[in-house]
Amino acid sequence: MVDPSYGSGSSVRQFGYIAGLAAVGGLHLALIETKTDAAVGTITLHHPKKRNALSSQLVDAILESLTLFSREQIRAVVLRAKPGAKVWSAGHDVDELPRGRRDPLGWDDPLRSLVRSIEEFPAPVIAAIEGGVWGGACEVVFACDLIVVAPTATFAVTPAKLGVPYNVSGMLTFLNACSLRTVKEMAFTAKPITAERAERLGIVNHMVSAEELEPFTYSLAREIAENAPLSIAVMKEQLRMLAGAHPMSPRRFERVQGLRRIVYDSEDYAEGIRAFREKRKPKFLGR
Repeated sequence: MVDPSYGSGSSVRQFGYIAGLAAVGGLHLALIETKTDAAVGTITLHHPKKRNALSSQLVDAILESLTLFSREQIRAVVLRAKPGAKVWSAGHDVDELPRGRRDPLGWDDPLRSLVRSIEEFPAPVIAAIEGGVWGGACEVVFACDLIVVAPTATFAVTPAKLGVPYNVSGMLTFLNACSLRTVKEMAFTAKPITAERAERLGIVNHMVSAEELEPFTYSLAREIAENAPLSIAVMKEQLRMLAGAHPMSPRRFERVQGLRRIVYDSEDYAEGIRAFREKRKPKFLGR
C-alpha cells in the first residue's frame, strides 16, 4: 500500500548522461530531468540538440525513472518536454535504425520497451504536449493514459516518409487511440494533424492554452493521486488487457511479418534511411 504521508517534499533528479561526453562547465548533459512532488512524478525530455529523439540512451533514462517511480509508489506521472518546446519529440533516432536486412522495429527496439513500460506502469501516465510529435513519439504519447495538449501540438505518423514498415503492436496502439480511417490517413499521408482536430477526434483528452498546460495537467495529476491507487492500478491493467484483446492466428502473424520483411529488405527502405542522413528528399521506386 502507498503511505498516505509519502511525498511531503519534492526532489529533482537528472538521468541519462550521454556516454563519453565531456563535461560542460563542470556539468554533464542529462537527457531527461525528473522530479517528484507529493505523489506526482514528472519526467521531462531534455535533449534539444536531437529534438528529444527517442534514442536508446534517452529511452533507458525514462525506463530507469519509471522503475524508480514505481518503487517509490508514485500515483501519477507527467511526461513532458521543456516549456515552449517547438518539437516535443522527433520520434525514433533514425541514426540507430539498421540500414537494411534487419527488422528496424523488433521486440527489443527501445521504442517497444518504452511503450510497454508506459502501458504496464501501475499508475496513470499523463502526456503534456506542446510542439510537434513525430513518428514513433506519436505511439509513445498514444500509449499514455491521458493526453493534454496546447494549441501548438501536432501529431505526424511518419514511417512512410522513411520507407519504414511499422509493426503490429504499434499499429494496435494507433487503433486504440484513433479510428481506422484516421490511422490510415495519418499513416498514408504522413501529414501532421492539429491539436484542435486531435481533440475533436477524441485522440487527446483536453486542449488548453499554452499558459494553462502546466497548471491544468498537474491539477489533473493531483486529482488522480488523491484517489485509491490499488483501484486505479487494477482498472488500468484491466483496460490494457481489454484493449489488447485482438487475437491473431500464427499463420496471419507470419503473413504480416513476411510483408514487413519485404519492406525492410527493399531498396526503398535503404533509400529512405540514406536520404534522411543526407538531409535530402528520398526517391522511392517501389522496390
